[in-house]
Amino acid sequence: MIKNLPLVSVPHPAVRLYESFNAVMASLAPVFLLAVRLYWGWQFAITGWGKLQHLDKVTGFFSSLGIPAPGLNAVFVAGLELVGGIALALGFGSRVFAFLLAGDMAVAYLTAGRANLLSIFSDPGKFYGDDAFTFLFASLIVMIFGPGLFAVDQLLRRKTPTL
Repeated sequence: MIKNLPLVSVPHPAVRLYESFNAVMASLAPVFLLAVRLYWGWQFAITGWGKLQHLDKVTGFFSSLGIPAPGLNAVFVAGLELVGGIALALGFGSRVFAFLLAGDMAVAYLTAGRANLLSIFSDPGKFYGDDAFTFLFASLIVMIFGPGLFAVDQLLRRKTPTL
Protein backbone atom coordinates (compact mmCIF):
# COMPACT_ATOMS: atom_id res chain seq x y z
CA MET A 1 0.00 0.00 0.00
CA ILE A 2 1.29 3.42 -0.98
CA LYS A 3 0.93 6.11 1.62
CA ASN A 4 0.17 9.70 0.77
CA LEU A 5 3.48 11.45 0.76
CA PRO A 6 3.62 15.20 1.32
CA LEU A 7 4.24 17.14 -1.81
CA VAL A 8 7.51 19.00 -1.84
CA SER A 9 7.09 22.29 -3.52
CA VAL A 10 10.06 23.95 -5.14
CA PRO A 11 9.58 27.69 -5.54
CA HIS A 12 9.44 28.98 -9.06
CA PRO A 13 12.62 30.85 -10.11
CA ALA A 14 10.60 34.07 -10.32
CA VAL A 15 9.50 33.59 -6.70
CA ARG A 16 13.09 32.99 -5.58
CA LEU A 17 14.21 36.09 -7.47
CA TYR A 18 11.43 38.16 -5.88
CA GLU A 19 12.30 36.89 -2.39
CA SER A 20 16.00 37.66 -2.96
CA PHE A 21 15.11 41.16 -4.14
CA ASN A 22 12.97 41.69 -1.04
CA ALA A 23 15.81 40.52 1.22
CA VAL A 24 18.27 42.94 -0.39
CA MET A 25 15.82 45.84 -0.13
CA ALA A 26 15.06 45.03 3.52
CA SER A 27 18.79 45.03 4.29
CA LEU A 28 18.99 48.61 2.97
CA ALA A 29 16.35 49.92 5.40
CA PRO A 30 18.83 50.79 8.20
CA VAL A 31 21.05 52.68 5.75
CA PHE A 32 18.04 54.55 4.34
CA LEU A 33 16.82 55.49 7.84
CA LEU A 34 20.31 56.66 8.76
CA ALA A 35 20.47 58.84 5.63
CA VAL A 36 17.02 60.33 6.35
CA ARG A 37 17.94 61.04 9.96
CA LEU A 38 21.33 62.55 9.18
CA TYR A 39 20.16 64.78 6.34
CA TRP A 40 16.88 65.99 7.81
CA GLY A 41 18.23 66.15 11.36
CA TRP A 42 20.97 68.43 10.07
CA GLN A 43 18.44 70.51 8.13
CA PHE A 44 16.23 70.90 11.22
CA ALA A 45 19.25 71.86 13.34
CA ILE A 46 20.44 74.47 10.83
CA THR A 47 16.91 75.91 10.56
CA GLY A 48 16.58 76.07 14.35
CA TRP A 49 19.99 77.70 14.70
CA GLY A 50 19.09 80.27 12.06
CA LYS A 51 15.86 81.08 13.89
CA LEU A 52 17.75 81.51 17.17
CA GLN A 53 20.12 83.96 15.45
CA HIS A 54 17.18 86.06 14.19
CA LEU A 55 14.53 85.75 16.90
CA ASP A 56 13.28 89.27 16.24
CA LYS A 57 12.44 88.41 12.61
CA VAL A 58 10.89 85.05 13.57
CA THR A 59 8.83 86.72 16.29
CA GLY A 60 7.60 89.33 13.79
CA PHE A 61 6.73 86.62 11.27
CA PHE A 62 4.88 84.55 13.89
CA SER A 63 3.04 87.70 14.96
CA SER A 64 1.98 88.36 11.36
CA LEU A 65 0.55 84.83 11.21
CA GLY A 66 -1.52 85.41 14.34
CA ILE A 67 0.39 82.85 16.39
CA PRO A 68 -0.24 83.51 20.09
CA ALA A 69 2.73 84.55 22.25
CA PRO A 70 4.93 84.92 19.16
CA GLY A 71 8.14 85.65 21.10
CA LEU A 72 7.76 82.61 23.33
CA ASN A 73 6.76 80.41 20.41
CA ALA A 74 9.71 81.64 18.34
CA VAL A 75 12.13 80.57 21.08
CA PHE A 76 10.30 77.26 21.55
CA VAL A 77 10.22 76.40 17.83
CA ALA A 78 13.84 77.45 17.28
CA GLY A 79 14.99 75.38 20.26
CA LEU A 80 12.89 72.39 19.24
CA GLU A 81 14.26 72.44 15.71
CA LEU A 82 17.86 72.83 16.91
CA VAL A 83 17.79 70.24 19.69
CA GLY A 84 15.31 67.96 17.93
CA GLY A 85 17.35 68.07 14.73
CA ILE A 86 20.53 67.08 16.55
CA ALA A 87 18.68 64.31 18.40
CA LEU A 88 17.13 63.09 15.14
CA ALA A 89 20.53 62.99 13.43
CA LEU A 90 22.00 61.02 16.34
CA GLY A 91 18.99 58.75 16.60
CA PHE A 92 18.41 59.74 20.23
CA GLY A 93 14.79 59.81 21.41
CA SER A 94 14.03 59.45 17.72
CA ARG A 95 10.33 58.74 17.74
CA VAL A 96 9.55 61.36 20.39
CA PHE A 97 11.53 64.08 18.62
CA ALA A 98 10.13 63.01 15.24
CA PHE A 99 6.62 63.33 16.71
CA LEU A 100 7.36 66.82 18.06
CA LEU A 101 8.98 67.93 14.81
CA ALA A 102 6.07 66.54 12.79
CA GLY A 103 3.76 68.62 14.99
CA ASP A 104 5.96 71.65 14.37
CA MET A 105 5.68 71.11 10.61
CA ALA A 106 1.92 70.54 10.82
CA VAL A 107 1.59 73.93 12.51
CA ALA A 108 3.84 75.44 9.83
CA TYR A 109 1.49 74.06 7.18
CA LEU A 110 -1.59 75.33 9.02
CA THR A 111 -0.18 78.82 9.42
CA ALA A 112 2.50 79.87 6.93
CA GLY A 113 1.64 77.23 4.32
CA ARG A 114 -2.15 77.15 4.62
CA ALA A 115 -2.75 77.91 0.93
CA ASN A 116 -0.35 75.12 -0.05
CA LEU A 117 -1.97 72.72 2.40
CA LEU A 118 -5.43 73.45 1.02
CA SER A 119 -4.19 72.78 -2.52
CA ILE A 120 -3.34 69.15 -1.70
CA PHE A 121 -5.85 67.84 -4.27
CA SER A 122 -6.38 70.79 -6.60
CA ASP A 123 -2.69 71.59 -7.14
CA PRO A 124 -0.50 68.92 -5.49
CA GLY A 125 2.68 70.62 -6.70
CA LYS A 126 1.99 73.51 -4.33
CA PHE A 127 1.37 71.06 -1.49
CA TYR A 128 4.56 69.07 -1.83
CA GLY A 129 6.54 72.11 -2.99
CA ASP A 130 6.10 73.73 0.43
CA ASP A 131 9.25 73.46 2.57
CA ALA A 132 7.19 71.98 5.39
CA PHE A 133 6.33 68.93 3.27
CA THR A 134 9.76 67.30 3.17
CA PHE A 135 10.47 68.13 6.81
CA LEU A 136 7.09 66.66 7.79
CA PHE A 137 7.59 63.60 5.59
CA ALA A 138 11.06 62.88 7.03
CA SER A 139 9.70 63.25 10.57
CA LEU A 140 6.86 60.85 9.81
CA ILE A 141 9.27 58.28 8.33
CA VAL A 142 11.36 58.23 11.52
CA MET A 143 8.30 58.36 13.77
CA ILE A 144 6.68 55.37 12.05
CA PHE A 145 9.68 53.20 11.13
CA GLY A 146 12.00 54.18 13.99
CA PRO A 147 15.62 55.27 13.78
CA GLY A 148 17.03 52.07 12.29
CA LEU A 149 20.00 50.07 13.51
CA PHE A 150 22.59 52.85 13.41
CA ALA A 151 21.21 55.02 16.20
CA VAL A 152 21.94 55.95 19.79
CA ASP A 153 18.49 54.56 20.62
CA GLN A 154 19.67 51.11 19.52
CA LEU A 155 22.85 51.36 21.62
CA LEU A 156 20.80 52.33 24.66
CA ARG A 157 18.36 49.49 24.03
CA ARG A 158 21.25 46.99 23.99
CA LYS A 159 22.75 48.45 27.19
CA THR A 160 19.50 48.67 29.13
CA PRO A 161 18.65 45.52 31.08
CA THR A 162 15.22 44.13 30.40
CA LEU A 163 12.79 43.91 33.27
